[in-house]
Amino acid sequence: MIIAIDGPAASGKGTLARRIAAAYGLPHLDSGLLYRAVAWSLIARGVALEDAGQAEAAARGLDAAALGDPALRSEAAGAGASVVSAYPPVRAALLDFQRQFAATPPGAVIDGRDIGTVICPQAEVKIFVTASPEERARRRTRELLGRGEAVDEAAILADIRARDERDMNRSAAPLKPAADAALLDTTALDADAAFAAAAAIVDARALKTV
Repeated sequence: MIIAIDGPAASGKGTLARRIAAAYGLPHLDSGLLYRAVAWSLIARGVALEDAGQAEAAARGLDAAALGDPALRSEAAGAGASVVSAYPPVRAALLDFQRQFAATPPGAVIDGRDIGTVICPQAEVKIFVTASPEERARRRTRELLGRGEAVDEAAILADIRARDERDMNRSAAPLKPAADAALLDTTALDADAAFAAAAAIVDARALKTV
């Protein structure tokens, strides 16, 4: 079974995907980490994020072991990922990695921006997770404060809105729900309530495929 969980930045899709994967005994891939790793490779070497050629080279040479680097969870890596993910050659380079992960038995839970629309359109379960920009900014602020980082919630909100604009309007695989995705708005839900709602969607969709 392949479960595709898409949504904008800080919508809670990553936390949800990890819990769903654990509950259903499936491997989990945070596809956003792939793009963060590409961006961080450029940032760490002082290469401009606007250098699409270097971004493509980084994507083609990506080492899966690099996905455990804590630096990938930084705001800089996240903002950079939104830039490099707009380059079609970068997306093409990472396409096979994600599809091979999903195709390996017993299946997978993959979260990202275009899993249900581009990477795994055949996924048995597709969930599009969202929340208001303000709530997403509050969540990201709490997360960063919990890691001991200095944060400016207004700046985070502005960044989230900019990333939404960039992600939804890029020419390559824009952020949008798959036509057959279940929509899950988590604005008013805590983590447990969001998980319960998502699990109900998985169970209902999985029954239809039996």
